[in-house]
Amino acid sequence: MIEQDKKSMPLYTIGIVAELLKINAQTLRLYEKHSLIRPARRNRKRFYSENDLQWIQCLRDLIHNKKISIEGIKKLLNYAPCWELTECSKETRDECSAYTDRTKPYWELNKQNDMQKGIWQ
Repeated sequence: MIEQDKKSMPLYTIGIVAELLKINAQTLRLYEKHSLIRPARRNRKRFYSENDLQWIQCLRDLIHNKKISIEGIKKLLNYAPCWELTECSKETRDECSAYTDRTKPYWELNKQNDMQKGIWQ
């Protein structure tokens, strides 16, 4: 299995992600409600990948450090991809699904990959 595939595997539950990133699970649900993230689902549970965690950290940076609202982020993402809004390193961009396949938003790429594997609903 290649590294990019490993990073896109949804392995972490919402509770684990909240603990790892030191945020509230409700915040993750809010981001999902606003279509900023799309966790994979299995048996009604949310599962997040390493790429999801990186994107959530980018969102947190935009909201808390750059002082951009959720609505502002949504508008920006319609005009500019996430790597132009954040200061991701070249290595991070080269491993990011949203950067390597620019035909769809990142969360749609993850969802499509999961459905092709046939293991996530």
